[in-house]
Amino acid sequence: MNAITVELGEQLRRALAESSIRADVNVVVVRGSGGNFCAGGDFAEVERLRAVGADGLRELFVNFSLACAEVARSPVPVIAVVEGVAMAGGFEFMQAADIVLVREDARIADNHIRFGQIPGGGSTQRLPRIVGRQRALGLLLSGARLSGGEAVDLGLAYAAWPAETFEAEVQAFVGALAQRRRDAVICIKKLVLQGLGTDLDAGLAAELDAVVAHIGGDAGGDGVRAFGTRDSAGPR
Repeated sequence: MNAITVELGEQLRRALAESSIRADVNVVVVRGSGGNFCAGGDFAEVERLRAVGADGLRELFVNFSLACAEVARSPVPVIAVVEGVAMAGGFEFMQAADIVLVREDARIADNHIRFGQIPGGGSTQRLPRIVGRQRALGLLLSGARLSGGEAVDLGLAYAAWPAETFEAEVQAFVGALAQRRRDAVICIKKLVLQGLGTDLDAGLAAELDAVVAHIGGDAGGDGVRAFGTRDSAGPR
């Protein structure tokens, strides 16, 4: 069920880093194999590392944290496609992803508390920023399980689709995003992430500079003409 090990964390970080800087990659998709996204930490790996000591355990969590952090460093959007189980670390990677597409019958939770454990992949920090303090504490302290639709309602996912149309909907969404103008997509992601770390006035100023530079540069002409043509034809 794609449980997290030291090696999986490192391979995920490396794959994200290598793919996202390629000029021929417009979007990165992360999904689990075998019908599940990720069941969280591998219990056998955790037990092995406990025997090694604190440094061994730290490596497991550092590797996975670096993989999650790589999402923000990626210039292109990183999409998590979630089906089946997304528990603990799997749920934490969802929180780090730029966009989450989820199957309605997915089983999603930060279930660390059910085993008397605490999160180590970002839930105590990212989750309150996404859903607010009350809901974050409620989810973390209850270990409550969410469906795909509930994840969308809480702002943890962008869209949820039933099993029978899930693959087609995912392909349509990812395919459309992959066809967008790459520099515009990269700029929008950068502005959003930078804006979340600053005040509104600074974010708006950065957006203003970016749009003037974009439209005034080589990218601007065709886009503005296309926008004007579409607008003159009326809403679609």
